[in-house]
Amino acid sequence: MERAVFFTEKEKKELFTLYKKLIKSSGDSIRKTEIRKLKEYLSQAVQSNNLKRNSFGMNPIIRDMETAVVVCDEMGVKGACLTGVMLHEIVKNEIISIETVKSEFGEDVANIIRGLVKTNELYSKSPAIESENFRNLLLSFAEDMRVILIMIADRVNIMRQIKDSKNNDDRIRVANEAAYLYAPLAHKLGLYKIKSELEDLSLKYTQKETYYFIKDKLNETKASRDKYIAAFIAPIEKKLKEGGLKFDIKGRTKSIHSIWNKIQKQKTPFESIYDLFAIRVILDSPQEKEKQECWQAYSIVTDMYQPNPKRLRDWLSIPKSNGYESLHTTVMGPEGKWVEVQIRTQRMDEIAERGLAAHWRYKGVKGESGLDEWLTSVREALEHTDSDSMKVMDQFKMDLYEDEVFVFTPKGDLFKLAKGATILDFAFHIHTKLGSKCIGAKVNGKNVQLKYKLNSGDQVEIMTSNNQTPKQDWLNIVTTSKARTKIRQALKEITARQHDFAKETLERKFKNRKMEYDEAIMARLIKRLGFKNVTEFYQKIADETLDVNDILDKYIEQQKRDSDSHDEITYRSAEGYNLQTPIDEITSKEDVLVIDQNLKGLEFKLARCCSPIYGDEVFGFVTVSGGIKIHRTDCPNAAQMQERFGYRIVKARWAGKSQGTQYPITLRVVGHDDIGIVTNITSIISKENDITLRSISIDSNDGLFSGMLTVMLGDTGRLAALIKKLKAVKGVKQVSRN
Repeated sequence: MERAVFFTEKEKKELFTLYKKLIKSSGDSIRKTEIRKLKEYLSQAVQSNNLKRNSFGMNPIIRDMETAVVVCDEMGVKGACLTGVMLHEIVKNEIISIETVKSEFGEDVANIIRGLVKTNELYSKSPAIESENFRNLLLSFAEDMRVILIMIADRVNIMRQIKDSKNNDDRIRVANEAAYLYAPLAHKLGLYKIKSELEDLSLKYTQKETYYFIKDKLNETKASRDKYIAAFIAPIEKKLKEGGLKFDIKGRTKSIHSIWNKIQKQKTPFESIYDLFAIRVILDSPQEKEKQECWQAYSIVTDMYQPNPKRLRDWLSIPKSNGYESLHTTVMGPEGKWVEVQIRTQRMDEIAERGLAAHWRYKGVKGESGLDEWLTSVREALEHTDSDSMKVMDQFKMDLYEDEVFVFTPKGDLFKLAKGATILDFAFHIHTKLGSKCIGAKVNGKNVQLKYKLNSGDQVEIMTSNNQTPKQDWLNIVTTSKARTKIRQALKEITARQHDFAKETLERKFKNRKMEYDEAIMARLIKRLGFKNVTEFYQKIADETLDVNDILDKYIEQQKRDSDSHDEITYRSAEGYNLQTPIDEITSKEDVLVIDQNLKGLEFKLARCCSPIYGDEVFGFVTVSGGIKIHRTDCPNAAQMQERFGYRIVKARWAGKSQGTQYPITLRVVGHDDIGIVTNITSIISKENDITLRSISIDSNDGLFSGMLTVMLGDTGRLAALIKKLKAVKGVKQVSRN
């Protein structure tokens, strides 16, 4: 009963016809014992009632047999490939196991079935079948190219069978897939006839009116076209015979899809498409005379009809990378019509007609690195249909995309990454924010860590946490430069934010204690605490490894140190300069300073906190002892003194001209760490009149030196001139007054 339900009367007849056809076509590539086992397992599958028809109502056994006929007769692949086609459906439905297939039919058949099951699973994951990435993934996934050939053959078979189906939605879906996925795959494989058939049938099902419009137009013009071809060919035949050439001439109408493409691209009506057909001259030439006789035929054709020089394609002198050889030219025929003429030998035509050379790049399908060699391997495998081409295909493994992996998102979107890419690489590839918050992922439903390396076909769901931030050690996990760059950028931004936050925290504490924040004092404190730079100091505050209150206490301590070590020095001359013996008093002769209104000759001292010299804008500050200290108006302590002790400030200005008196000045010089630079600096100072170098101290770090120079000079004019000269020294990056 079940058998009667499974096969209709019509299907039983088809089954018998297909069976006989397959036995004849497969020859001795499948042993009789294997055929017997195959029949037993298929009968078992039918009785199990587990095999289901597809949405078009196609019987799975009949469908697989029809596909096997396409693989065998139209692709020239036999043996294990045919057995794999017939058995994969019952393995997929778990009627028999892959282990049983392996023991009964061998590893080769089992591998083909594994590939078919694997690619079917992959196919069901993604709706994005029209993407080039999906085609590449399919090719890389099916290690054995026979799997791809079977998939193409199956789609051709379905497309041929569904013309009368009432399931229009599925028919349109299948037709679109044929155009987007299977036709380009057939093109890459050089299966030109199959590619054209898939495109034409796809157009027929998706744009029925367009398809039949062009088909009807071709039928209408067939008689006149045939008449024109005969008139075009007649004089060529005569001349070729006179030239002693053996040949055959035939006309070939372009595919309906190809004509439709031309109508769209050229934005022209059907009547204006001039090259609806091509004339093919096929020479019967010995291989050593092929080129010579092809060019002889070309000469005859172009002597008779005017050629279009822009339309000459010479693939004789330099064959295409996939082995295609031919001469193409377009000539002006009778009635002013352009006609494409192809000239080739029987050997060339045999290869091309089987679809193995077929213009895959010429027609706009651009290959990728390694594709040429790949196509050549496929061409050689399929070229010799008389031999068991399966053996050649067995040795061929698809390594074209070995440097890439293709992975899915949960929604089925497809992404391509470099081989070795990790979960973290993938997260940053999608978006920086996703990468920054990534804590792991689910790959094919299983939880994995950030360092998990992706494989082609993985379905990846990135897991995130709002508490996650990029870490320094992430740079050791990622393998792509894109992710590495984004992580470094994120780490810099985090450091900058922490830096700003730490600085704001510190300054707020200063305000709370009503203390004045002095950058210079803080810089000296940071250096004294052993930090290489300010960023490192603020990072420690951000990390809370430095206590802010503790820093404030140390700041007050540093302030006292600076005050003690920078106790005011008396105005003195260069000759009397002595670090241990400061001269506290100013003689009345040296009335270079006017204090308050017009007072001269008052005793004053120069404040060490800002070291004013002649020419600086200054003010006086009356000390508790009654003496006056002179400060620069831009002294770091000026604002605080103005705010707290404004009543003790008196005006002061320099009078007359500098009278040869020298003042101590400290300069900070930064430059490349090179003893030669220091020598040049000291040499410049020693050559200056009225300028004396009193001390110099050098610190170096990371290829830079920072030097503190104390010099004695007369006024701000000499100071400016000295700074300018020091800045001109090669290797000096910065000169500033402390």
